[in-house]
Amino acid sequence: MNQSDMCPRFEKAVELLSKRWVALIVFQLLSGQQRFSEIEAALTNLSGRVLSERLKELEAAGIVKREVFAETPVRIEYSLTDMGCSLAPVFEEIAKWSSEWITLES
Repeated sequence: MNQSDMCPRFEKAVELLSKRWVALIVFQLLSGQQRFSEIEAALTNLSGRVLSERLKELEAAGIVKREVFAETPVRIEYSLTDMGCSLAPVFEEIAKWSSEWITLES
């Protein structure tokens, strides 16, 4: 793959992953399948409306899988697809980099 083929793909990937809350949602789902309320509780300051929008976008992109269980009440769980799970090394490297280089202001 030459550089001209990579730029549009790289740009699209960065555009998707840099959208507000997307990286944190993916990072949260790296720990396994979760219900909407569990994701929402883990990511404080994230509204349900925005979480719903981002999950739909991630599902459309093939990163998140939405599974509906025919129970009463209906149970819906979200998990990463193989494509989403393949982001794990990327997030591990970001975590390592941030531990070394990012300081939090008090």
